[in-house]
Amino acid sequence: MFLLDIMAVESTLYPVPLGTLVTNYFSRSLLWATFVFIIVFAITFAYIKFRHHNYDLWNAPGSKASPFFLALAIVKAVCSNRIAHHNVVSFQALCGVVYIYDKARLLRFWFGFKPVVIFFKPETVEVVLSSNALLEKTFVYEFLAPWFKQGLITSSGMKWKKRRRLLTPAFHFRILDDFLPVIDNHARYLAEKLKNEVGKKSFDLVPYITLCSLDILCETAMGKYVGAQKRDTPYVKALNAASQLFGTRFMKPWLWPEFIYSKTADGKKFKGSTDIMDSFTRGVIRERKEYIIGEMKSGTDMEEAFSTDNFGTKRKKAFLDLLLSEHLSDPKFTEEDITEEVNTFMFAGHDTTAVGMSWALYLIGQDPKVQKKCQEELEEIFGDDPSRSISLEDVKNLKYIECVLKESQRLYPSLPYIGRESSCDIVVNGYTIPAGTNCMIFTYMLHRDADMFPDPEKFDPDRFLPENSVGRHPFAYVPFSAGPRNCIGQRFAMMEQKVVLAHVLMNYEVKSLVPRDQLQLTAEMVLRSHNGILMEITPRQR
Repeated sequence: MFLLDIMAVESTLYPVPLGTLVTNYFSRSLLWATFVFIIVFAITFAYIKFRHHNYDLWNAPGSKASPFFLALAIVKAVCSNRIAHHNVVSFQALCGVVYIYDKARLLRFWFGFKPVVIFFKPETVEVVLSSNALLEKTFVYEFLAPWFKQGLITSSGMKWKKRRRLLTPAFHFRILDDFLPVIDNHARYLAEKLKNEVGKKSFDLVPYITLCSLDILCETAMGKYVGAQKRDTPYVKALNAASQLFGTRFMKPWLWPEFIYSKTADGKKFKGSTDIMDSFTRGVIRERKEYIIGEMKSGTDMEEAFSTDNFGTKRKKAFLDLLLSEHLSDPKFTEEDITEEVNTFMFAGHDTTAVGMSWALYLIGQDPKVQKKCQEELEEIFGDDPSRSISLEDVKNLKYIECVLKESQRLYPSLPYIGRESSCDIVVNGYTIPAGTNCMIFTYMLHRDADMFPDPEKFDPDRFLPENSVGRHPFAYVPFSAGPRNCIGQRFAMMEQKVVLAHVLMNYEVKSLVPRDQLQLTAEMVLRSHNGILMEITPRQR
């Protein structure tokens, strides 16, 4: 009877027999224990392999802390509500650490389990940028793959070499001369647009300069007028959104895997933005190609067909025309290839050039003497006719303004970092950098090397006068990178910046309102001020 009572109670409390429940419990426990063991074993094995592969790197100057704990620290810093502007804090902290390791000539740290070596001295930077073994871009550029596919920035190996050879002639000074009227027209409109800010106590200069740069690039890259300075357009919104999202993703390691990022709200927004731009670019390509082929079928010479727009009006060749010309001559260069390069040029050219011009005007607005010298140079070149079109000869004669632009790029380089990944072991300053290491050129700190630039925080354009540049290490100043993978569009960028600054300074006196020591610098894709570049402008009195 007692046994029957126990069985009755058991059947009431446990619909499944108690013995089965106990067996299931221990089975699940064993399963979980096995799972945990496998995870721990995998992490331990990966860590041992990681330590072995990077054995020599542990001896390089830098923190000996575990990469795992550094990864946790990064996540905590980014997620913490107490750090409102983590990008500002991160940039300041990195500058401070590099300053501490100044005598070591380089710095090694771990970004999660990724080894990173920072280079900030000319002789170590030269080893990295001049090497043909370090042509691969760092892993961050993989984030751009859905957008650029295999364009000039993201491609590598033979494809990059062939594409580089193909595109280099597109930036020859004779072709850049064709782009000058476009740049001049949009810079002139910018000066007109800035009249809206006259009399105001302050305004943020960056949005104005950025929209002007976008107008210039859309017309020079695609031959397409979008009117970014006049109205909002889906393409411009998409480009701005994608650029911003790319910059912020880098600081969130848990979003690096594409299969995770693509599921997030930011990932979907990035994909949507790149789809909008891709569709726009492909539409422009198809439309232009159909026009050229139609003209050629009617007996027009190819070169002559390219000299008119889609309505038969005479115009200069756009960057797209140069690519289409190659495509029509060599079918192996496909429409997909054209799309990759146009998208690459749009991204690489608009933000970098825009912030470069913004920082130059900011520094000019901080120094009345420099501003006066710029305006004296402009008066000497343009005399009593500042409204005339700017010629290529005028651009060449803007020598002091070029020094100003170079010095502003020294203090506030558009690209504060330049990334490479080593494809083989290299030795730098006596330390072995193993294959697979992310090599980061910290241009912001490189340009502040007191041995190369005495009193490095001083804004002094005379540093770049020819007589003052003699003997300077060729890798002490690399705003456009250097070596085999230097920026292909640096001539274009300098020409654009000169023309835009000329139009602004011929029409206005500019005054910067935020002292340099109060700037909140952030380094995402480009170097920005979190609190903007606040200016005050007044019409020039001639």
